[in-house]
Amino acid sequence: MPDAATLEHTPTWVVAGICTVIVAISLAVERLLHYLGKFLKHKGQNALFSALQKIKEELMLLGFISLLLTISQGLISNICVPKRVSSIMLPCKEEAIKPSNAIGNESCPKEGEVPLLSLEALHQLHIFIFVLAVVHVVFCATTMVLGGAKIRRWKHWEVAIQNEIAKSGVTKTNLMHPDHHKMFVQDRAGNFWRRAAVVSWTIAFLKQFYPSVSKSDYRALRAGFIMKHCSSNPKFDFHKYMMRTLEDDFKKVVGISWYLWLFVVIFLLLNVDGWHTYFWLSFLPLILLLIVGAKLEHIITKIAQDAAERIINERERVQEGPHVRPSDEHFWFGKPGIVLYLIHFILFQNSFEIAFFFWIWTTYGFDSCIMESVPYLIPRLVMGVLIQVLCSYTTLPLYALVTQMGDMFKQSIFDEYISDSLHGWAQGVREKKKKRSQSSSLLGPTSQRKDSFSSGLEIQLSRMESACGESSYTTWHLQRGLEENAE
Repeated sequence: MPDAATLEHTPTWVVAGICTVIVAISLAVERLLHYLGKFLKHKGQNALFSALQKIKEELMLLGFISLLLTISQGLISNICVPKRVSSIMLPCKEEAIKPSNAIGNESCPKEGEVPLLSLEALHQLHIFIFVLAVVHVVFCATTMVLGGAKIRRWKHWEVAIQNEIAKSGVTKTNLMHPDHHKMFVQDRAGNFWRRAAVVSWTIAFLKQFYPSVSKSDYRALRAGFIMKHCSSNPKFDFHKYMMRTLEDDFKKVVGISWYLWLFVVIFLLLNVDGWHTYFWLSFLPLILLLIVGAKLEHIITKIAQDAAERIINERERVQEGPHVRPSDEHFWFGKPGIVLYLIHFILFQNSFEIAFFFWIWTTYGFDSCIMESVPYLIPRLVMGVLIQVLCSYTTLPLYALVTQMGDMFKQSIFDEYISDSLHGWAQGVREKKKKRSQSSSLLGPTSQRKDSFSSGLEIQLSRMESACGESSYTTWHLQRGLEENAE
């Protein structure tokens, strides 16, 4: 554009006005995020506050990418390559490219050479990266809100259980009514033919498409969780704990990890004319989502089958309490966290599909050759909506419940100030240990400091025990580890 005006020939009021608008919008967004963070802290939503901090990190990364593209656009556009190289792996047929969209060669005077990437293409790539990040955050937030709304519908089950405990005085050896336990086993593993692997997996797969969690499922899994982690506190609010752990996981899902950016590069590389890459890739998140949902449902079925076998083999009575035993062995490779990584990838891949569609639509129009024909486009959009609905209303609530069936507590069970206190004490003990090694002759004061540390530790551990029981597996490990540091 040889006649484009530079700042030297642009009115100052135009420059000042545009600058004012951009700075004002940026400051408004920054203040909005700041006050949103203060609101979340005031409400005690520490996990959501951490998720907001993660979003800020992503915005900072986007700003750095934007700055890098802006600074390097002149250098990139001046790189010249042979024309035959620029014709390899085009997203559109060369004859379908309009003359107005053809790559100019003003910066490449040598005949037969063209710019590696034009300024216009760099600008469009810049916009796509921004749209992708925004759509991913919006989709994750939407999934979290809709999934959280579904999980909150289970709150009345928790309230009913709490009321029953208050009336009947349920003890740690009788956390669940025998009729409810019997119903759970019968529904999930009652018939002999359901124990066949093919049948149980088929039922688990189909159960995703109608109410995936029943009242008996919730009661049984809750009882198993409390028996393993909080056996002395049958009134433990399992629903609140489940929501807090879900919010804690949200901060991991809302970000875009390095391996997801790697997938973006691969997807852009494979967008070649005639390959219909995005059409085939649109099936990937749907297939993964169905596999994850079936696995989570099958874990509940497997827990019920194990409980039924335990009753028969060990001749245990139902009146003795639930036989649901959480274990990491139920999950892939014994790691419940793998499910979260898969959900993260599914949401990102779906976000990529929708973001790419809107970016092409707004940049090149609906008739663009990159958009592909309607028979390829409509299934992609339908699957995108289906994935969003299924993940929000089925997979995410299932994940929030079933992942509690692992061996360990999640750290989000503890209040932030308790975790900070324990971390501070651990650091303080290490420093005192170094000082004691230098002055080992002062045994009296050293013992006194150790007693002071131990008394403070006992106070905080007693607060934890009041929340999750004196036999908490996690509390025991914390106490043991900190006592070892204190020695």
